[in-house]
Amino acid sequence: MPITARFVVQSTIVFLTVGFLALLGVVGTTIWLSERAQIYQDVSAHERNIRVAAVELRNALLSAESAQRGYLVNGNEIYLAPFDSARAAAELQLARLKDLLRGREETAAMLVRLSNLMTEKFDELNRTTQAKRDFNETEALTIFRTNRGKQLSDEANLFLSAIIRMADERLAAGMAEQTANATWLRLVSILGGVVIVGVVAGTMITVLRYAAEVAQARDEVRLLNANLEHRVERRTADLSRARDHAQALVAEVNHRVANSLALVSGFVRLQANTIKDPALKAALGETDSRILAVAAVHQRLYSSPDVKTVDLDEYLTAVLTNLETTMRAEGHGAALQLDLAPLKLRTDATVNLGIIAAEWVINAFKYAYPTRGGPVRVKLSAPTAGRAELTVEDDGVGRADGVVQGTGLGSRIVNAMAKTMGADVAYFPGNPGTRAQLSFALQE
Repeated sequence: MPITARFVVQSTIVFLTVGFLALLGVVGTTIWLSERAQIYQDVSAHERNIRVAAVELRNALLSAESAQRGYLVNGNEIYLAPFDSARAAAELQLARLKDLLRGREETAAMLVRLSNLMTEKFDELNRTTQAKRDFNETEALTIFRTNRGKQLSDEANLFLSAIIRMADERLAAGMAEQTANATWLRLVSILGGVVIVGVVAGTMITVLRYAAEVAQARDEVRLLNANLEHRVERRTADLSRARDHAQALVAEVNHRVANSLALVSGFVRLQANTIKDPALKAALGETDSRILAVAAVHQRLYSSPDVKTVDLDEYLTAVLTNLETTMRAEGHGAALQLDLAPLKLRTDATVNLGIIAAEWVINAFKYAYPTRGGPVRVKLSAPTAGRAELTVEDDGVGRADGVVQGTGLGSRIVNAMAKTMGADVAYFPGNPGTRAQLSFALQE
């Protein structure tokens, strides 16, 4: 059965991968076991030092105790000769033991207790020998017969025996691990050798068969490439047409939405012109401003190739300038001052932002300057990375200690729009006037 070029390539890759992994496994195991052996040597030396220090400490305690008992029995100062050297040796081995066992939680409390036991033990030895020197044999024998010294020695031996046992257990565990590691090394080496031999044989067979069919494989690849290029060109053309159609459709939808909103705005203005009630007429005017704010977004979208984001400086300029014209036509004397940074915002959030800006500007025009004209400053900035601030500020009469003027519908709309955007609304008293601030995220 003839083999294809794909099979040859895949089988060769598989063989080489398996051989490489086998070789890597043998080398890696050897290196790892060598490192483990070095670690074991270090650990063994460390544990042996611990064991030696514990044994030497125990021997020093026994020597000191023997010297004390010999002196108590015979009263000969010669028995005290080993006492001082035994004490110095015990203190040295205890310090060494603490250094060797530093960082081990299981022996921390044990070492503290052992240190206290040594202190108490040598204190007991010193008191008995000093009483003997002072010819106060009764006190010396009383201290000796309390068996306190024996209890201290037994407890110290208990701790030292535990430390020696732990060291022995670690040495035994390390030796067992080394034996197991040597067995693993032999198994891995044998298995890796068998795999590598099999890989070499399989690769040779595959290469020989591939050499006989390379011409046929080359022709098949050439034909496949020609067909693939044709399919890619056809698919690219289809995607381009689909993209153009989708963009045209989105632009048409935005155009129709903008026209529909403009038509609704016209109906609202016609209705407002037929109403004599000033309050109702003003309410319809505010509704018209909100509709125009939404319509302006769709006007920007169908005239722009980007339907996901809106240029806020151009959008707010168009909405607020138109709003200023309307408010001045109604007899309000404020003047708009714009300072807008060139920022972009996603479409849905832009609608909310436009309505909020319109509400604040309408309030400033209507209530900030009841008897005179004045500026209404609108500022858009990005004080920190990823966040922006919209500020509407006037130098008028202020908010009258936080009391909302009018019906309060505008404030409810602002709060609802801000909540939808995930934005924060704040009002600050000016000197004079009021400053309304909206802080929101500039999500990409």
